[in-house]
Formats: sequence, C-alpha cells, structure tokens
Amino acid sequence: MTKIAIIGECMIEVSGELFGATQQSFGGDTLNTAVYLSRASSDIEVFYVTAMGKDALSLGIIARWQEEGINTEFVLLDEQRKPGLYLIQLDEDGERSFMYWRNQSAAKHMLSHPAFDSIVAELKNMEMVYISGISLAILTPEDRDKLLALLDKLHRQGVKIAFDSNYRPALWETRQQAEDCYQRIYAITDIALVTDEDESELWGNKCDEETIQRLSEFGVKQVVLKQGSKGAQYQNLELDDVSTTVPTIPVENVVDTTSAGDSFNAGFLSGHLTGKSIIDSITQGHLLAGCVIQHKGAIIPKQFTNPVVKTFDNLVGV
Repeated sequence: MTKIAIIGECMIEVSGELFGATQQSFGGDTLNTAVYLSRASSDIEVFYVTAMGKDALSLGIIARWQEEGINTEFVLLDEQRKPGLYLIQLDEDGERSFMYWRNQSAAKHMLSHPAFDSIVAELKNMEMVYISGISLAILTPEDRDKLLALLDKLHRQGVKIAFDSNYRPALWETRQQAEDCYQRIYAITDIALVTDEDESELWGNKCDEETIQRLSEFGVKQVVLKQGSKGAQYQNLELDDVSTTVPTIPVENVVDTTSAGDSFNAGFLSGHLTGKSIIDSITQGHLLAGCVIQHKGAIIPKQFTNPVVKTFDNLVGV
C-alpha cells in the first residue's frame, strides 16, 4: 500500500452567519486534504503529522480522524497547549472570510515536541510527504528551518515532496520572508500544487506562463496550476514544454468554497499515487472539489463524497 505523510495543523472550526446560528467542526488545509484523500482511495495509507492537546475536544477530534481511516500514530499530544480556532463567515455567493486564533496552538510547536524525532525516523518509509505554505508559515523561524532541512534530507533519500503553496500573507512577517521560504521548498518539490491567485499575490506575476517559468527555475519537477473556473494546467518541467489543461466541471449550486483547493489536491493525489493518467487525476480533483463546494463546511459528510469517489474507477484518460 502506498504511504503518504501529511504535515500540518488542524483547528476547531466555527462557521455560520454573523450573530446568527453557528456550528462547530474541525478543519485546516492539510487536514482537509488528508480526510478527502483517505476517502478517495483505499489503496493509500494516509498518515497525519501534527500536534494536538490532551483535552477532551482534541481527543475527540483525533477519534474522528481515525474513523475517516487516517493513521494517527504520528499525532503528538501536547500537555500544555490546545488546537487553534477559526471562524468562517460566508457571503451570499458562498465566498468566505476567516478569523483565526492560533498563536499558541499545539501544532505551531510540534517540531519542538520531545517525541517529534521519533516521527522523523519513520518518514523515510513514506512514498510522499505533503505540506502546505500554511504548514510552514505557522512555525517559528527556527522550527521552519528544521522542517525544511528534514524535507531536504527525505528528498535526497528518495521520498517525493508535494507542496501546496497556499499563501496567506497574514501568517508571514514579511512578503520577502515568504518568498525566501518558498524558494527553498520549491528546490526540493517534486509536485507543486499552486493556484494562480496565490502566485500572483505573492510574486506579482501577471500571467500563468510566468508562474510556470519561475517554478521551473526554482527546481520544481512537476506543477499543477489551479486556475479556478478555467480548470487546471499540468506540466512536467523536467521533460518538455508541453502543458495539459483539463477544464473544470461546472457547478451550478455553489454553497461554500471552503476546502475547494484542499479537496482538489486530494482527488488529484489519489489518482497520481495510484498510477492514473494526469487527465484522470486532475478530473478526480475537479469532481471532488465540485462536490465539496456544494455543501457547507471544510469537511462534508461522507454520504456526499462517496458517490463521487465511486466514479473514479470509471475514468478513462488519455
């Protein structure tokens, strides 16, 4: 069975209308991808690497991950800290805005946890390690350097590195700090999963060709550029200059765009890691994301994603 370790942060999610009814769940970019990837393929074992508290809420959330089929043996328990929290507010078009409380979250300090080194020894057994820009941004500068050094070592040992840029300006001290960090991670990235909007905001480029050229110069081997309603573009930067664009699948009833990119990544990786064509893998990403955005919350009930996942085996790409 293919093994992937996903490193990041899960927070408590509160969503709803301003001064209206709210509901509590959990989420976070990498955790969302872990859940949907676990649902998308029974041939992939998904390990989640993070830190949580020892409080009842933390333990309950971890139990939910286990119910999703996620391997939680790399989830560290912090005696002193608890999960962060975020609030989602939706406008009438389903677009969301966020507020965060995460400065003292357990995940922010996971690399300084006494048991983190025991996880390091196991990561070399993974086919792939997946992280996001948020995974890096929440860490202290010292821990960020430590994680980048670990990923570099794993990469030299043959472990594939997948990186979702997921740029959030508020999490970085300066834009230059983010650029420097991203350039370091891109140098060891086998698959970059990026969005056109994030790339434009961080680097100031005006077209997708600039993004592709920059990622190639940084050393990225393969890139999936998510282009919103236009679809997604794939290019193997090691082999040729030919790109493949797969149009998105239109969705009429958009309720909540939270986790759209995270679920796309899960659908794509479920195909990529099991040997499917690029077209099939991207199509899986589109299908899964299209399902997720028709429901509220970062992680929607299985009953909605199960029918979509069942269609994956019937895809025949070129």
